[in-house]
Amino acid sequence: MATRLEAAEPRAGGVTARRRPALGRWLGAAFAAAVLALLVWAARAVDWAQVRNALQQVPPGTLLLAALLCAVSHLIYSTYDLVGKRWTGHPVAPRRVMLITFISYAFNLNLGSLVGAFAIRLRLYAREGLRQPVPTQVLALSLSTNWLGYGVLAGGLFLGGWLEPPPQWPVSGTALQVLGGMMWLIAGAYLALCRWAPRRDYVIRGHEIVLPSIQLAGLQLLVSAANWMTIGLIVHVLLQGAVPYGHTLAVLLVAAVAGVVAHVPAGLGVLEAVFVALLGPTLGAPTVLAALIAYRALYYLMPLVIAAVAYFTLEARSRR
Repeated sequence: MATRLEAAEPRAGGVTARRRPALGRWLGAAFAAAVLALLVWAARAVDWAQVRNALQQVPPGTLLLAALLCAVSHLIYSTYDLVGKRWTGHPVAPRRVMLITFISYAFNLNLGSLVGAFAIRLRLYAREGLRQPVPTQVLALSLSTNWLGYGVLAGGLFLGGWLEPPPQWPVSGTALQVLGGMMWLIAGAYLALCRWAPRRDYVIRGHEIVLPSIQLAGLQLLVSAANWMTIGLIVHVLLQGAVPYGHTLAVLLVAAVAGVVAHVPAGLGVLEAVFVALLGPTLGAPTVLAALIAYRALYYLMPLVIAAVAYFTLEARSRR
């Protein structure tokens, strides 16, 4: 269990969070502006009547299967904080932990990490009587869990050549393979440290890193990989198997990190831009956009409605 984390220092991915350098903020803003300009340009070129027709042609059975997979994914993600509960040993009941994780995840998807992952999650844990630094320790492990599985899956797919960038992209297939190898090295180093490091906590360049046991790290990898693979399967189902599952998953992973870098709430438009760029030439933009509209409705909006009702119910009970 980590014991050195101060209450005012939330950690991300097991590392003490600090303000990003000014250069990083400017680069992020420039990237976001470029993405938004690309989205405006792309939206003007889309035949939305064809998108509507493609959406109407999605079979009801496909939508039902995708909805069931969405429920499975949200259930898997809700176990992330159970890993943190085991790590910290806090007394909140597992059922309540999963509910808090589900609510924060739904808000995170739609409104961004500052609202969902941080504000709502920490508020609900405070309502349960958890004192700092335990809630931020749980949050840190949840974030590192999410990106550990991402790195292993994305690294494997990039190394395996599942994603071939378009000719106009500045990144080549070889560069993606190098990136995949780096992801595997980072994930492997994390697991090796969790297994063989003589100490559990380190301070590197002013950042505090607290390592879980190798058993918990393995559990992190298992649940995160399962969740990312389930999300990829949802999009693959909505695309009705038009492209190989591995290719769909690789595109999803690229779109996910692009949405994070762009700092656009819910990755709105970024996900669509990446999928249209990589799959549009093969499937057609209307077909791809129709699948993604259905995906957003099932994976983002429906859980948000349920999470909002649950959140306000918990708030009302707390006031009483």
